[in-house]
Amino acid sequence: MLNSVELCAGAGGQALGLEQAGFNHSALVEIDPQACQTLLLNRPKWNVIEADISSFTGKEYAGIDLVAGGVPCPPFSRAGKQLGHRDERDLFPEALRLVDEIRPKAVMLENVKGLLDAIFDPYRLKIQKNLKKLGYAAEWRLLNASDFGVSQLRPRVVFVAIRKDLFSEFSWPTPFEHSPPTVGECLFDLMRANGWRLATRWKEAANDIAPTLVGGSKKHGGPDLGPTRAKRAWDALGVDGHIIAEQAPEPNFIGNPRLTCRMAARLQGFPDDWKFFGKKTSTYRQIGNAFPPPVACAVGRQIVECLNTAAKKHRKVA
Repeated sequence: MLNSVELCAGAGGQALGLEQAGFNHSALVEIDPQACQTLLLNRPKWNVIEADISSFTGKEYAGIDLVAGGVPCPPFSRAGKQLGHRDERDLFPEALRLVDEIRPKAVMLENVKGLLDAIFDPYRLKIQKNLKKLGYAAEWRLLNASDFGVSQLRPRVVFVAIRKDLFSEFSWPTPFEHSPPTVGECLFDLMRANGWRLATRWKEAANDIAPTLVGGSKKHGGPDLGPTRAKRAWDALGVDGHIIAEQAPEPNFIGNPRLTCRMAARLQGFPDDWKFFGKKTSTYRQIGNAFPPPVACAVGRQIVECLNTAAKKHRKVA
């Protein structure tokens, strides 16, 4: 099994997907104490380190197979000011520092779609140039979660860098042939859990995938489904996006139901047995900011295949 170090691990969406792809996590670094508890709640044996990555040194993990992570999105999000490197929350430089310290075979970082905007062309080029100096070839790719079985669009930018002598063996994952379940199909059993009589009618009306879940940040955002435009999109699916519910609708409920955190987690691609630590706001924020495990798994498998194929070729030559 290949080994990895996970940066800004959050609630474990990427870590879980990479685990499914075949990676063993040597360390997971996360600053939020409740997210750290979520990781330990699900994987008590994981080496979870509660710390800001700017104070974390990777020298102990030198030569590991993969450095992965989801550095904060607000510096590049279209919902914010897109300050990029001028935003104090930009942790790409710290991630690159750790890549330099660890010198893994591969790097995988994810972020928001806004990072591909023209305003950040010089920033992305600078990152690639810095990694080229360290001996890596790198690519950016926009992936939609719905292409990998997740019931929401959720476009995310994935950055993969691999050692130059190995990079030729890497290829991006191809989208699944089948479409993901609609919101109604995905959540039907959870919506009718308390005997809601109109659940079947709701399922038939909620006949599309979900808009992108928005987790917000500690400065902005709460337990709701995002700004006004997002709420309108949810309303078209028969979902009240103004707040997250504590439980499924009661039998005689009339109107648009609200999502529970468990429903949101399923839409994000988490398995139902993945637990979250904390109260509703913290839990939803962890879920909404997560990288969908199925997407992380799809990219992770391609990295595993790349590294394993390169290793086999190396053994044959030797």
